[in-house]
Amino acid sequence: MPPRKSITLTEAELRLMKLLWARGESSVSDLVAAMPEENTLAYTSVLTTVRVLEQKGYVRHRQVGRAFLYCACVAEQEASRSEVRHMMQRFFGNSRERLLLALLGDEEITPAELQRLKDAIAGAAEDSVRNEDGGETL
Repeated sequence: MPPRKSITLTEAELRLMKLLWARGESSVSDLVAAMPEENTLAYTSVLTTVRVLEQKGYVRHRQVGRAFLYCACVAEQEASRSEVRHMMQRFFGNSRERLLLALLGDEEITPAELQRLKDAIAGAAEDSVRNEDGGETL
């Protein structure tokens, strides 16, 4: 039985997605040329990776003459949320609380980061109360 395909992004896939999010529609040659020197991939590796991204539903292409132009069809924020949900499911039993407690338990958290988290939680709580009262929805 073949291994199950992952919907998460590998490091190489993420590097290419970041290029597509930043550049927009690009050919494989454009992506190869835009890669930072320390993370270069061969043309065939980029082509293979872009095709995998297309199979996963992150990228689509259109043909212009003989060239294929690839573009992201999943927004960066959406991909980020998907990755966090996947990690939360795998490591934290789908519990946002356990995930947040793990983050708070990190000894490297700065007071500024902690304050931003507190503000975000307070804002989310206010939004939740407004939505329960039939007020605005996001």
